[in-house]
Amino acid sequence: MHKCKARHVGSKRVIELFRGKIAWDGVVETFDLEGYPQAKRCYAWSFRENGEPKYTMVLELPPVDSPQNAVKVAIAAEGRK
Repeated sequence: MHKCKARHVGSKRVIELFRGKIAWDGVVETFDLEGYPQAKRCYAWSFRENGEPKYTMVLELPPVDSPQNAVKVAIAAEGRK
């Protein structure tokens, strides 16, 4: 997506709650990036929407500094659409 090399460095289950209910529950993959000037790391995950696979990738740029924050930022961005 960003035309750079990526190396998988880990997987982490994230459960994001909103108003006491699960807003998202899944595994976030963490990748170190090589050759991308704005970020050294990104977070990615997949999910199904209407039976179709969807993919999300979030760069580690402030305020994103963890898999949990990547999910929060992605949910907030989707809510703004």
